[in-house]
Amino acid sequence: MTVTLQALGIAAHDPRVLTRFWAGLLGWETDGDTLIPNDDTGFRLRFVPTAEPKTRQNQMHFDLTSESLEDQRRTVAKALELGGRHTDVGQLPEEEHVVLADPEGNEFCVIEPGNGFLTGCGFVGAIASDGSQEVGYFWSNALGWPLVWDQDQETAIRSPHGGPKITWGGPPFTPKTGRNRLHFVLHGPLSEVERLVTLGATRLGTGRDGQAEMADPDGNEFSVVLTG
Repeated sequence: MTVTLQALGIAAHDPRVLTRFWAGLLGWETDGDTLIPNDDTGFRLRFVPTAEPKTRQNQMHFDLTSESLEDQRRTVAKALELGGRHTDVGQLPEEEHVVLADPEGNEFCVIEPGNGFLTGCGFVGAIASDGSQEVGYFWSNALGWPLVWDQDQETAIRSPHGGPKITWGGPPFTPKTGRNRLHFVLHGPLSEVERLVTLGATRLGTGRDGQAEMADPDGNEFSVVLTG
């Protein structure tokens, strides 16, 4: 039995504000400070209160897909109407995707139509991550998701059931300072914690409700909610 990816946890100064923003943009249902997908995404979004300031570009962000230029413009306009804003992460003028941030500055991209890499993915096309080839292999083995890209130190995995890809862009890496604002929340038995360690994870301690706090080979935090 492998662990399953149950949620993407997002640290929030005001979880209600981010819940409203992302529910409005994605069209997902809400359950308190959790968003439940109505498509094949396969995991929830969970907004976790924090007082820690955002001091750097996030290690992970969403890539949202577009069916046409008009569709891309509609998504951008909707995000801005909901309280998002344009942001600069070093994108070039000739690049066709649009980089935005939610009301608390969490970056995301609205990808141009015709992007072949995200063909067949839904509106949430990918979770794009800053990370190494090694960490891509780790998460492939940890979740039991096959590699769908492995080239030039860039990797990507995708659930056999569909949904977004999770990608790692390879070097150069943004220096990690403090905890990541986005982290994976897994479910699985205690034996899976031991297996994750053998794959290269590190134990960080015990979190709330007894969940195991861990880090992947790149030092990115994640938690395992123990079952059974």
